[in-house]
Amino acid sequence: MEMDAEAFERLVVDELDRLPDDMVEGLDNVIFVVEDEPEDGGDLFGLYEGFALTERGQYGMGELPDRIIVYRRAHLGACADEGELRDEVHTTLVHEIAHFYGIDDEQLHELGWA
Repeated sequence: MEMDAEAFERLVVDELDRLPDDMVEGLDNVIFVVEDEPEDGGDLFGLYEGFALTERGQYGMGELPDRIIVYRRAHLGACADEGELRDEVHTTLVHEIAHFYGIDDEQLHELGWA
């Protein structure tokens, strides 16, 4: 599938807007970024960079924001049409946001969000 960076970013924002309020209202000091691919050229769909709520302790003012990165090329390479792409971006967003809340990959696999 093909989609330029601007259209993909709009799709990601649209999927973010569709997430349940209780999932996104608790996000504090988190930014969402769209990149073509990881620096190492890997095939990740997304990445959470930061400290989960369960690990924060004395987290507060002056901290750089955590980042949730959505990688465009991996998504486009795995999807045949926009419907599949939206589903995969949705899954990636839920997966990475779950890491913010302290849910690890094993738990996400058990819940069907891996």
